[in-house]
Amino acid sequence: MSGTASWVRQHRLTSFFVLAYVVSWTPWLVHTAGLSLGTPFFPGGPLVAALVVIAVAEGRPGFRELGARLLRWRVGWVWYVVALGLPVVLVLVTGLLTDWLGAPAPDWSSIVWADVALTLALRLVNPTDSPLGEEPGFRGYALPLLQRRRSPLAAAAVLGLLTAGWHVPLVPLGNLGWIGLPSTVVIAFLYVWLVNRTGGSLLMAVLFHASQGAFTFGMLGYTGAAADRAAHVYFGVLVVTVALVVVGDRAAWRRAPASAVAAEPGTDVDRVPARR
Repeated sequence: MSGTASWVRQHRLTSFFVLAYVVSWTPWLVHTAGLSLGTPFFPGGPLVAALVVIAVAEGRPGFRELGARLLRWRVGWVWYVVALGLPVVLVLVTGLLTDWLGAPAPDWSSIVWADVALTLALRLVNPTDSPLGEEPGFRGYALPLLQRRRSPLAAAAVLGLLTAGWHVPLVPLGNLGWIGLPSTVVIAFLYVWLVNRTGGSLLMAVLFHASQGAFTFGMLGYTGAAADRAAHVYFGVLVVTVALVVVGDRAAWRRAPASAVAAEPGTDVDRVPARR
């Protein structure tokens, strides 16, 4: 055990991602074998992985650091608007563009904002749902480690690819279209920008993710081919939005604030090249 713990301390990022994949993918692999563990995919894998790696490699200081990021709420009201409102705006713009491109018009009357609010509230307290299942691991634990030796732009690219890979089983399970994978890569840049601009607030990432899943294309009445077209339009909207954020806020991508970077431990992390 001492040898394993030592390896985990020196390779926290690798340990985290491997464990996150294993915990989340195991039900899917069992499912493909014709068996069942109660769910075909476990979205809480990143949370479990972060807690295990912190327990082995960092102990109480690591838990305090993660908890402090989650409770970092003094970020200015405008960032609450961004975290909760930007996902809604992205879907609404997608609906307008999809209509303009010839798809059936969105059914705006089908939007029940009370249901959106209820879904948002439930997603904020359910640790087995994506916001609390993913964000403490991906944006709360992995991102600060990545930004120790990489620029925010490079960290977002790496994190986007790895989170997209983690979502792969959702495609054959029918919970995500293939276009959802590149969309996951692109939207990671918005998450990184939001977290860094709020001083490393994990709470903002959780709110953004909860809002992203609370207001969806289905609430605009899209189904079948129309929903597939909307997903492709959404990808384009994300690309344009990220381009605007990167070009319009270049300073945010040069260096992460110290509060959004993991504290230096006594050992190296995954022996990656130093950030320039």
